[in-house]
Amino acid sequence: MSLKSSTKTDVNTTELVISIDAEKFENAVEREYQRQKKSIQIKGFRKGHVSRKMAERTFGESVFYEGAINSLIGSEIESAVAGLALALVDRPSVEVTSIDKETGVELKAICITKPDIEISDYKGMKASKAVKEVTDADIDRQIEMIRKKNARIVSVDDRPAQIGDEVTIDFEGFFGDEAFEGGKGEDHPLVLGSGQFIPGFEDQIVGHSIGDEFDVNVTFPADYQMEEYAGKDATFKTKLKAISYEELPEINDDLVKDATEFDTVEEYRADIKTKLEEASLKQADADFETQLLNALIEKVDSPIPNCMFEQRIDTIVRTFEQQLSQQGMDIKLYFQYTGMNMEDFRESYREKAVNEVKLRLALEKITEIEKIEVSEEEINTGLTEVAAANRVDVETIKRFIPMDDYVMDLKVQKVIDLIKETAVTEDTPVEETSNEENAE
Repeated sequence: MSLKSSTKTDVNTTELVISIDAEKFENAVEREYQRQKKSIQIKGFRKGHVSRKMAERTFGESVFYEGAINSLIGSEIESAVAGLALALVDRPSVEVTSIDKETGVELKAICITKPDIEISDYKGMKASKAVKEVTDADIDRQIEMIRKKNARIVSVDDRPAQIGDEVTIDFEGFFGDEAFEGGKGEDHPLVLGSGQFIPGFEDQIVGHSIGDEFDVNVTFPADYQMEEYAGKDATFKTKLKAISYEELPEINDDLVKDATEFDTVEEYRADIKTKLEEASLKQADADFETQLLNALIEKVDSPIPNCMFEQRIDTIVRTFEQQLSQQGMDIKLYFQYTGMNMEDFRESYREKAVNEVKLRLALEKITEIEKIEVSEEEINTGLTEVAAANRVDVETIKRFIPMDDYVMDLKVQKVIDLIKETAVTEDTPVEETSNEENAE
């Protein structure tokens, strides 16, 4: 390979002109002939016994050129890119500009390179850090959870259904006199007031008793996920088959002893408070970090190749498809229910992808500016848990993950820590929390 020229034709774009000498090209053509030999068939010759000269005479001298050049392109461009220390972010666009048996081949490769981000003033950024106060109401919400977990289901047969009851119903939906697909259910459990069904449906069950058969008249919302139903009036022929409700136990020391590791309500409430306070501190720190990283993204205004955003969207789509697969659904069915298509879906994630790419480029640039390094000990420490979980040693794990990316992840985390450590925390009033996370 001979690199004839390297020209920066645009921001993040470099044009390479590469020549492949005649001998290397001839060897590649011969290899391509040998690869195709067994499948070449010409009348009068046994399959697999056609000479190269005969094949070229019959099909043209260039019959093996495309395969030969394709076999060389990858290594030739890789060698040129490595020699110039270019960091490519996409597959190069390659054009064969000349082919000659006597002089060889000349290629032109358009390379899209990683942008050199300009970033400054990443130390001393300002962000607020508000730790939300844990109130008695927050603790009471957690206490309510343990009551619900130990609730007793009581069947009702002496009164009509009311909000808060769980009912069992049969139903079938009609547009006019015609039943519609997906509108039928048998022995369906429904908590009245939960909002599980179309607005107005649950309210019309209230007041009915077991055994009642009645019509529920509703209108599908204008933004209903199945467009063919949106805005339509429907009638659901409904039968109420059972009514029950949750009877919550009194919160006392006996319940706490039975349901938790504590002996008294007082001890349990103290533990809940401690855990909620820890959660509030973690959330405040996470919010603080998010503010700083968002501010860092705003500092990035260097040109970035669009292909990097598209690649990030590709990753988001693949991850989403994997999540759907785990739920027994594919993306085509998801689009059918949501009324979206792939173009709309990708566009909905563009802003997220742009921000993620900008942030990663900024953080990686700071690792260069700050000359961030990670030790072998730090690398091994991070891999030990992964190795233990997979019952292999660390060296084996290293062979199965992209180590360059892993090491860069460790460096990036150090940069995030640096940004947080040097940030200026703005005074923010303590806020009350409505945190409903489970503290157990």
